[in-house]
Amino acid sequence: MLFFRQYYLECLSHASYLVGDETTGRAVVIDPQRDVAQYVDDAAAQGLSIERVIETHFHADFVSGHLELRDATGATISFGPTAVAEFPIEVLEHGTRLALGDVVLEVRHTPGHTPESISIVVWEHPDDTLPYGVLTGDTMFIGDVGRPDLLSSKGVSADELGGLLYHSLHEQLLTLPDETRVFPAHGAGSACGKQLSTETTSTIGEQRRVNYALAPMTEAEFVAKVTEHQPIAPPYFFFDAVQNRKERAALDEVEPPRALDCDDVDALVAAGAVVIDTRDHAEFAQGHLRGSFNVGLGGRFAEYCGDVVTPDTPIVLVTEPGTELEARVRLGRIGFDQVVGYLDGGSAAFLAHTDRVERSSRVTASELVDAIATRADLQIVDVRNPGETALGVIPNAVVVPLAQLRGRIDELDPQRPTVVHCAGGYRSSLAASLLQANGFDDVSDLLGGFDAWAQAGGEVARLDPV
Repeated sequence: MLFFRQYYLECLSHASYLVGDETTGRAVVIDPQRDVAQYVDDAAAQGLSIERVIETHFHADFVSGHLELRDATGATISFGPTAVAEFPIEVLEHGTRLALGDVVLEVRHTPGHTPESISIVVWEHPDDTLPYGVLTGDTMFIGDVGRPDLLSSKGVSADELGGLLYHSLHEQLLTLPDETRVFPAHGAGSACGKQLSTETTSTIGEQRRVNYALAPMTEAEFVAKVTEHQPIAPPYFFFDAVQNRKERAALDEVEPPRALDCDDVDALVAAGAVVIDTRDHAEFAQGHLRGSFNVGLGGRFAEYCGDVVTPDTPIVLVTEPGTELEARVRLGRIGFDQVVGYLDGGSAAFLAHTDRVERSSRVTASELVDAIATRADLQIVDVRNPGETALGVIPNAVVVPLAQLRGRIDELDPQRPTVVHCAGGYRSSLAASLLQANGFDDVSDLLGGFDAWAQAGGEVARLDPV
């Protein structure tokens, strides 16, 4: 009997899977996150033994848990054709059928997002004519398909991969029965596509009807459509893609970072560490350690830390008491393992030390209207992604997506009064704190972001087509 469980990690928009045969007790995990205790515990509870980890491709948006699962269970690690790694793997060729008992997994090579990408068709019984479902990795999402442009920096063109993706979709996935369930590796919010649905499952037939990338079109039209207005890839993507090929240290899910006092933090910062304050942006604005970055733990914490900090940078955490381990594990999911400690007592430890504390400026949409009318030198910085800014911008705003801000900060004038905004306020608090830490003395965060500006009737301009 088939055992099938999807695990959905909201903060990284990542789906992974435990699939097994309850009669034989044999199981595999597909595309695991790096903290793997949930798979091991659930398998044990169901009487299953994890014997294999299958990666649909070398992920770029997180560090996968294949090594952690190998070490915990002795599982074999498998990738698709052309995959090369520094650790032992078993390559699964196109057409391979893995029998777990009655349950059978059929491997289909579906290159396009990456050259080695595979999809896995799940059959409840070997002689079934209708599959239970297909695990599509980053080849097909709900409402979208995998972007083919992430490997451009490695000499593989988006056009080349886009053509492969077109054929993989039409020759390997859309040939499955319409009733076949679709289980992708990512959902809405992932930078691996541009308009992924909030739904985490679908069917081949539904995607054939509603997915814009699967509408009838030529290969050239398809490549053009799926490559336009893609979100800016976070800077850590290349690092993670490399890490997923390497033999590396396993993530410790249990041990919290060490406690630090204010003097410890000062010494670490003087030696090159950065302070990440994980509190809500409203609390951060009321008072924070000078020079710290605000990345709220309630949002896409790890991803946005990866926009402003490099993987080798030592990190000091300021957290709500009791959330230190969560913050460290979430950073570990993208391979940021240099958490050197957390400030014991959180914000209460520094708020009494006025020499260490600064506040953040925040403005409303109506206040921004007044500032635009009275401050000719006002600098407005929009840190949204291309798909968002294509819908409209505040007139004369400088568009610098958050993932590029650290590398393009010299394009902005630190002497001018600056207002930063995103869509709703989460990313702009981080962006404003980054600018403040880099010498922008008069920088404010727009409350409610572009959404608040538009709702208040603020003027909206259209960007010129690129």
